[in-house]
Amino acid sequence: MAGATTTRSEVQTGSGQQKTVALIFGAVFTLVGILGPILGGANDPLIVFGRNYLHDVVHLASGLVGLGAGAYAGGTFAGEYLKGFGVVYLVVPLAGFALPGVFENLIALNMADNVLHLVLAVGLLGAGFGLD
Repeated sequence: MAGATTTRSEVQTGSGQQKTVALIFGAVFTLVGILGPILGGANDPLIVFGRNYLHDVVHLASGLVGLGAGAYAGGTFAGEYLKGFGVVYLVVPLAGFALPGVFENLIALNMADNVLHLVLAVGLLGAGFGLD
């Protein structure tokens, strides 16, 4: 099947599925980080998700790193971004489940955030280890 295989040079330059996924996650995280304070004010929850300015900064930073990883040097760092931030987004809900009061007060994590971050971790790790 022509075009179905990924060449060695494509993997080395980061082109392909991981690059696309890193750009998508990066764009979504960036938008969430920008829109959080605009739509939610200082510390108001958005829908069912907790948030504060620090939470928004974390999403903005996660997004900008994802956009950079997907775009810089042809997406060479896309796989590392997906794996690294997959681990981060896995640790955050596990810590949130284990120490709910600490993270709830620090970066406004609630149970809905913990579940969403766990789902995001699975998606990031799956893309980081399973694609390309």
